[in-house]
Amino acid sequence: MKIAMGCDHGGIHLKEHIKKYLMGKGIEVIDHGTYTEDSCDYPDYAAKLCKDITSGVSGAERGILVCGTGIGISIAANKCKGIRAALCADVFSAKMSREHNNANVLCLGERTTGVGLAEMIVDAWLETEFAGGRHARRVEKIMDLEKACD
Repeated sequence: MKIAMGCDHGGIHLKEHIKKYLMGKGIEVIDHGTYTEDSCDYPDYAAKLCKDITSGVSGAERGILVCGTGIGISIAANKCKGIRAALCADVFSAKMSREHNNANVLCLGERTTGVGLAEMIVDAWLETEFAGGRHARRVEKIMDLEKACD
């Protein structure tokens, strides 16, 4: 499995922690930055990660984005065609974002989520499969909004 990751300056510490955590589990991580605590703009990093996911170039099918709260970076990611980003602050939401919504990007907030909880959220998100069925119809309708709202 390959996971793309990205963050702004407000999420760098949690991104680095999760990156090491995933690599320790044998998961390949593609890091789209940022790499310093210097102030930067989260939409730039959301765009890099989302382009990677939708293009298929790196082989990463899913991504994890982190900013201070997770809110801004999730809004930015959801502006990208083909992305279903879910801001998750608990394990149940992480499971449901995969099972019911087939989320391909997980968003987290460094200032709102401790590292232990973040690890549990990431594990639940990675381990949960999309249920399909009636949920597939709903996800298709979500994706159709990209065309309807142009």
